[in-house]
Amino acid sequence: MANFYINPNNVVHELPKNDQPKFFMFGVPSYTNLGDQAISLAERKYIEAEFPEYQYIEIVEEDDDAAIPIVKQCITRQDIVAFTGGGNMGNLYLNHERARRKVFSTFTNNLTISFPQSIHFEDNEAGIYEQKLSQAAYQKNQNLVLVARDAQSYHRMQTTFNNKVIFTPDMVLYMQPMNEKKLTRQGSLFVLRRDSEKVVKDTVIQNIKALLSTHQPIEFTDTVLDTVKTITPNTREELFKKELSLFSGQEIVITDRWHAMVFSVLTGTPCLLMGNSYGKGKHAYFDWLEHINWISYTDEEDTARIKQEIKVVMEASTHAYDLRPDFKQLHDLISLGVDR
Repeated sequence: MANFYINPNNVVHELPKNDQPKFFMFGVPSYTNLGDQAISLAERKYIEAEFPEYQYIEIVEEDDDAAIPIVKQCITRQDIVAFTGGGNMGNLYLNHERARRKVFSTFTNNLTISFPQSIHFEDNEAGIYEQKLSQAAYQKNQNLVLVARDAQSYHRMQTTFNNKVIFTPDMVLYMQPMNEKKLTRQGSLFVLRRDSEKVVKDTVIQNIKALLSTHQPIEFTDTVLDTVKTITPNTREELFKKELSLFSGQEIVITDRWHAMVFSVLTGTPCLLMGNSYGKGKHAYFDWLEHINWISYTDEEDTARIKQEIKVVMEASTHAYDLRPDFKQLHDLISLGVDR
């Protein structure tokens, strides 16, 4: 299937003209967070594999506003509208939430899907205000289904909105694991946040670094790239593969990034995950990944206990796993859309 995406400046050439049902995915990121880029890549691969009868069309986030009237002109009853998944439903990332509201309140006659998300509206005046705006926008669309990627978000979506809510893993977990045979692993990779969600103390990180000083080299990075300014649907897969290659060469990954742990799952790399400001990684880990031997979650700050947790994941052997059956609720939902 060709990978089409709408660019309002060149829409005549980008938008396919045929009778095939369309799957419009709004909010596709162009920013350089490889976790969110991996989500968009996985979403496309999921629809291509599970629903090849659909023409998958991506709308990059900065084109959302301009693309809405274009899609309105050509959309038919058989088409599906979606908004990309991630961890930005709420008031921490308002540019994403405002775009989500516009899409949901516009395409009210079509099956509309908010792909797997974590949700967090802060318990303060600003959070309550923005939550009310989202409630009003979401309620306009009786065909809107919200997909939660962790149990905490599932319950919060159910109590916050009147829309139907279903429960699946993060879309990147639909991706198949790399063949890690004959890998040469060396060193430790620290993949750490530099944003408002960071809560892990610097002293804890320095103590872990000292523990791993024998595992040279030690490298510090983030899943947000600073080597490129923007990522397109045409460039993201190569960057994603390059990131997995980095992870697959490590003896251990220390991170507070959920998708850094997911990349560790895909590459069979031992990984210790720590918390963020509202627990999205922690809850998703216990919902979907606790059974995977070579990764673990910790809230520990005691160095001796952290040392033992690192020892356990580094000594664990890899094993087969398959989370694709856990996407059944999403599959059933889209299948109903196909039959509409």
